Amino acid sequence: MTTLLINSIYRATEGEGIHVGIPQVFVRFQGCHIGCVNCDTKETWDFDPSFTMDLDDVMSKVETLSQDIIKRISITGGDPLHPSHIPSLIELIKELKARDYTINLEAAGTRIVKEVFDLVDFISYDFKTPSTEVKTSKELLFRFISEYSHKAQVKAVVSDKKDFEATFDAYHFVKKNNAPSVPWCLTPCYEPGEEFPMNRFQHMLQLNEHFGLPFRVIGQQHKWAYGVNAKNV
Repeated sequence: MTTLLINSIYRATEGEGIHVGIPQVFVRFQGCHIGCVNCDTKETWDFDPSFTMDLDDVMSKVETLSQDIIKRISITGGDPLHPSHIPSLIELIKELKARDYTINLEAAGTRIVKEVFDLVDFISYDFKTPSTEVKTSKELLFRFISEYSHKAQVKAVVSDKKDFEATFDAYHFVKKNNAPSVPWCLTPCYEPGEEFPMNRFQHMLQLNEHFGLPFRVIGQQHKWAYGVNAKNV
């Protein structure tokens, strides 16, 4: 029987990126070794076997939450693309597709997993900015866009001008190498415990205009609606 490490399964409205506002069911994997210092879900890092679920139980929870009305699933983490997750992730995707769900995958920007990417309907691919202390290879990003631009967005969480400039440098790199067009979304970070970062948001809007409007600046709607510390919303 297929088992998965699952942190949580919940129904919510997409809060960021180009699909903001779309209701969906989130399946959040447990376990991540990437280590972004500003991660807002550090509770998903441990590969804790107590989070083990059978595939049948995962699907039962998804079906209950979707009520046969919501047919979009977002697979997130943790890191669903960690090598230890891949076999069970593929089985989950195949089962979801068999039941006519549309699947969005949240990819951390550290690897391309062809056997997974080819199966899903959409990929939200992170560009890791300096404030995360994790690096996304520009060459890997170029390869991803070249192969999957028809079903992808690139998303970067930005906290300051250094983050913005690093993202613009990556954008310029793939553009000068003639990568296909793909939406690039900037998400001004909204850290646990802080007030709404109005000045940061305005600064990113101003930088985007100064640099020729290459990005869509889209905030985290779920944090505005439910508060910065709320989970599974």
